[in-house]
Amino acid sequence: MRRRRRWVFSRSPGCCARMPSGTGATAGTWPIISPTSRPPVVAAAGGDPHKPRDAMPTHVALTIACFVAVAALLVADWRGLAAGRAVAKLAASTCFVLVAVTLGALAFTYGRWIIGALVLGWLGDAFLLSRAPKAFMAGLAAFLLSHVLYAAAFASGPLSMPALAVAAVLALAFGAGVLRWLWPHTPGNFKLPVIAYVVVILGMCVMAAGHAHASGHWAVLAGALLFTASDMSVARDRFVEQSWFNRLWGWPTYFTAQLVLAWTVVNPTGGTP
Repeated sequence: MRRRRRWVFSRSPGCCARMPSGTGATAGTWPIISPTSRPPVVAAAGGDPHKPRDAMPTHVALTIACFVAVAALLVADWRGLAAGRAVAKLAASTCFVLVAVTLGALAFTYGRWIIGALVLGWLGDAFLLSRAPKAFMAGLAAFLLSHVLYAAAFASGPLSMPALAVAAVLALAFGAGVLRWLWPHTPGNFKLPVIAYVVVILGMCVMAAGHAHASGHWAVLAGALLFTASDMSVARDRFVEQSWFNRLWGWPTYFTAQLVLAWTVVNPTGGTP
């Protein structure tokens, strides 16, 4: 036998609810669900299923876009697509600059140093699209100045003198090994610029170590070391043995380094607004 149902009108005009007969409920006590009320589960979760989700943060989207561009760069380089290589490389470089901008780097001293270094890195990437000697020298100069600005950023914060001393000794030993490796393969007109570049990038690493130890901001040291590692791939490709393998590991390492350094503006322990 089917249960009989009856309509019970609430005390609110215009609203009614159907309830089974024999439940003992009285008029006005049955819960009324209006079109604008939220289900209890949704209310407890604190959200609305019909409300759009929050968009991905811009700096996160740019970071992902940078890695996508790096993948496209490697494919274009493997297939010998010069135009695709240029577009992908500059797109990836633009992404790491914009990451720092969207994180608010322009608002304080440390961030402005980082932005300057990243922009010089962008210029260096543009110059190194060509293998012409003059373009290589221009790229070398851009990256050398970029390392100077990174060192200035790290110096704008606290520095640990013991860490600087230890890092300087290690840098001297490493630099001597790098120059000994490159020297037989480096043309005479490149020897002095290469020495200057090695000194500057290792000086940047020393400053990063001193800042990281004093502030606990170890990402700056990670970024500096990754940058140095990526430069070894550039040196090997330019002076020792040209190979796609150099770029296969060198480009991802380089762009990761730039992104790490761009993201350090999130915790600018040394910067002052």
